[in-house]
Amino acid sequence: MHLQRLKFKDLEQVPFLNVKQHFKQDFQGSSPAPFIGRFGYPQVNIGILSPQIPGNTSSYDSPRLWSSTAVPIGTIASLRYSLVNSCTRWNVKELKVKEWYKQNQPGKLLEITREVGIAAKPVELEVSLKKLPALPVTAEKEIIPFGPQAEVRRARITENVKVDASVERVVGDTDLKATPALLNLYQRGLEENVLTKILSTGNVGLGRNRKLVPTRWSITAVDDTLGKKLIAEIKQFPPGEYQAYFDGAWGNYYLILFFPEGWSYELFETYLGYKVNPWSTAGNFYSTDYESYAGRKEYAEETAGGYYAARLPILEKMKQVKRQHAALTLRFITSEYNVPLGVFVCREAARKAVQEKPLTFASPALLLSYARDFIQRRFGFDLNLLLNQSKLLKNKRQQATLSQF
Repeated sequence: MHLQRLKFKDLEQVPFLNVKQHFKQDFQGSSPAPFIGRFGYPQVNIGILSPQIPGNTSSYDSPRLWSSTAVPIGTIASLRYSLVNSCTRWNVKELKVKEWYKQNQPGKLLEITREVGIAAKPVELEVSLKKLPALPVTAEKEIIPFGPQAEVRRARITENVKVDASVERVVGDTDLKATPALLNLYQRGLEENVLTKILSTGNVGLGRNRKLVPTRWSITAVDDTLGKKLIAEIKQFPPGEYQAYFDGAWGNYYLILFFPEGWSYELFETYLGYKVNPWSTAGNFYSTDYESYAGRKEYAEETAGGYYAARLPILEKMKQVKRQHAALTLRFITSEYNVPLGVFVCREAARKAVQEKPLTFASPALLLSYARDFIQRRFGFDLNLLLNQSKLLKNKRQQATLSQF
């Protein structure tokens, strides 16, 4: 069973998941996150994710915490699949709810969803569902998974919602565009997961343009927005050194090779042990995307959200050391990664890699020789199969040839 093709019904076969646990129709809970669907856009499912227990449920939605404390895959999956999605249908462009509609569903749930999106801590709720929650038929690929869902009959917040002062300011500023709003909060130290919730619930941007954004899209939008800002900054730095970084998490490992030249970025993703990468449109055993110094104009179709998620911590490292590089990024996915957890895995695994002390080399030949030997020893994989396909390395060779004239 391939992890990326895992169906909800298959979860019963995963030993550490109890997807048949008893879920209630009426419960008190504490919601750490909203969810905005994308199927049927612009008429989508909107809702709140919550275990059917009150109290502090921050650990149910905290990639940074999971990474810093090395929470195992099974624990994260168990937490996430115990989250009930209490939802309703709504048009993403309709944020102005008529007064009479606010007192009923789904209008009231829209307001609750938007409050959960900006809350500084999980929101205490009372929820009544129209029927017992059930696992949805279709899973989302890039978001952090969650459990069963059901349409809301009634829901209400049972305590005052606490909002960070910096969040309150940008939410209240209806003349501030979404991009500067997100950058403002990022520079104040808010993590990407928090920014995603704020954006997806239509809480930033020009007042007349605000709308709900499907959670899956908002994740990549945040990673790409922050990344583009960092790219503009690191292009002002001098070139760095030939360096190699390696580490990972949850069965996802990144070897990141820095070359001392103008910014460019290439990502290869390889599922070790599989002859065909399930996301390769060309039917290759790997998937790959690339951007030159000029950047990309189109979405990274092959590596999708993982492309932007892994790029962000790499750019953060370049900003930290005040050097720019061409970054050849090689992701290796092992059998350890037996339940898909979303693209946060890419961001946090790549972040772990660049937090390690790098190895420094005197030449590109020494750097690549080390990379080949290391990957062969670590994974029994011939790295030349990827290096020979690299656009980043091909461009380096062409530039070297031109410089000889």
